[in-house]
Amino acid sequence: MTGEPGSRQTRLGLARSLVDRFGHLVRELSKFATVGGIAFLIDFALFNYLTSVRGVEQVTAKTISTVIAATVAFVGNRFWTWRHRRGSNPAREYALFFFFNGVGLGIAVACLAISRYGLGSIWPGVFQTPVADNIASFIVGTGLGTLFRFWSYRRFVFVEAGTPIVPEEKHDRDHRA
Repeated sequence: MTGEPGSRQTRLGLARSLVDRFGHLVRELSKFATVGGIAFLIDFALFNYLTSVRGVEQVTAKTISTVIAATVAFVGNRFWTWRHRRGSNPAREYALFFFFNGVGLGIAVACLAISRYGLGSIWPGVFQTPVADNIASFIVGTGLGTLFRFWSYRRFVFVEAGTPIVPEEKHDRDHRA
């Protein structure tokens, strides 16, 4: 019999229900990950170029590389990931995007600083190395920052323009049932 728990039709119905309910979120997350991956590569390459070739201090290099990567991410997210969410105020989106990116940058820089200067003062041979800098900054810091960014962009930055208007309920005091 179809529709019984465990039947093929029930499983397909459940899968379809999940896709209907969460498909848009999966698509947004996939696009966000693609844009973030490109921004990550820019951040990673620029950070390592600045520290290794140009001799820029690690925290300064991380700040510069993240600001440039964030600009690329804003364009990708605004015009691809959340293009269906046309906000009413682009200046507001831009300001909030960079504010939340600043928080994400703070998360990544804090992870790097804790590793390099906190743990590095105890075990300099382990935590004051390029490998440790990359792990703290790009794996731990970027990972935590990315979770925060996805949530904040979706919740506060790229929102629908306006709120749907709900028809006002009319109460007729003269007409009693």
